[in-house]
Amino acid sequence: MSFFSRLLGICKTNPPADASAWKMENGRLEVELAKTPELNSPGGAIRLEGQGLAKRLLLLRGEDGALHAFVNKCSHAGRRLDPLPGEARIQCCSVGKSVFDYQGRRISGSAKKDLAPLKVEEQEGRAVIEL
Repeated sequence: MSFFSRLLGICKTNPPADASAWKMENGRLEVELAKTPELNSPGGAIRLEGQGLAKRLLLLRGEDGALHAFVNKCSHAGRRLDPLPGEARIQCCSVGKSVFDYQGRRISGSAKKDLAPLKVEEQEGRAVIEL
């Protein structure tokens, strides 16, 4: 990522290509995995924002093959997060380059606090995130 992208807080992760891929229902966010090919491979991720969602989220398929979810807000400057390709870590898209593991623990960078991972489960072709 270029210095200017980091300075402006532009992340690499995009919303799902199919806007109908997710919905809120009874305090849970449900993502249809068949509609989110971005999550088929380790390192793939989507941003979930809008549509009545109170906080923006990051959902990713980790290098460990599991799904991981976080409030998509760095604990340092509030910028969005991106997975680091080929690594079991996520990074803030800002100049501070704060890095966290899949449990939300800060590894390096300007952030002083850990992230709180959200509970996510795969159920019948869906990712279900408890909010």
